[in-house]
Amino acid sequence: MKLVRYGTAGAERPGLIDETGILRDLSDHVGDIAGETLAPEKLAQLAAIPADRLPPVEGTPRFGPCVAGTGKFICIGLNYADHAEESGMAVPPEPVIFMKATSAIVGPNDDVLIPRNSAKTDWEVELGVIIGKTTKYVSEAEALDHVAGYCVLHDVSERSFQTERSGQWTKGKSCDTFGPVGPWLVTKDEIVDPQNLRLWLKVNGETMQNGSTRTMVYGVSFLVSYLSQFMSLHPGDIISTGTPPGVGMGMTPQRWLKPGDIVELGIEGLGTQIQRVRADI
Repeated sequence: MKLVRYGTAGAERPGLIDETGILRDLSDHVGDIAGETLAPEKLAQLAAIPADRLPPVEGTPRFGPCVAGTGKFICIGLNYADHAEESGMAVPPEPVIFMKATSAIVGPNDDVLIPRNSAKTDWEVELGVIIGKTTKYVSEAEALDHVAGYCVLHDVSERSFQTERSGQWTKGKSCDTFGPVGPWLVTKDEIVDPQNLRLWLKVNGETMQNGSTRTMVYGVSFLVSYLSQFMSLHPGDIISTGTPPGVGMGMTPQRWLKPGDIVELGIEGLGTQIQRVRADI
């Protein structure tokens, strides 16, 4: 299934995209795409509903973040060997973990705001993993049983805040609008192999990133298991699994987002995002 949340910000309704691409409303069956809705048994119930019995949604409403109620937005740094190389950093012996504030989460096509005093706002397309049930001390072999599905993520980053202002990376990752999520939560049954997905990003029509999840250092199963050794993961938590090469920081000369830029990004089978960049005034 391709689950969505649509409507104005803060008042999104649950829906799904049927096999013909029609948006259909799920409000009679679930309150939101969040919490217990993400449990395997509930997803199975939704999948059993004939899509043509769900009311179609008129027009072209805004898509909100494809999951609600996210308690933790966990990011993995330097998880593609070729991206670590372009960043001038060694591949880490264990996953680099940092948090992105949940207040950064926006819809997939909402504007991205360059924060005040920003000098180096950058782009990063990433595979998102959405947890479906409480996960603690899970084995790698059982890790995917705890995943509800996958989505496209844009891990927007302000590099001067992240690396030149001392302390942890979080402040360079958590500015408002720095976490577009969606458009769809694609349930895991539709993704045969999360380690074989093409992901790409363009700025103003120019391809900047064109990679594959095949080159991840640490795969999805390992990451879910690894994180669960240190913290409980809960339904709606998001894991952002790292980015392939092609970010602005790694270019010569370096390139940064500026007001008026248009960013497009996507992942095979998970849909696309498009954002207009503007200044946060």
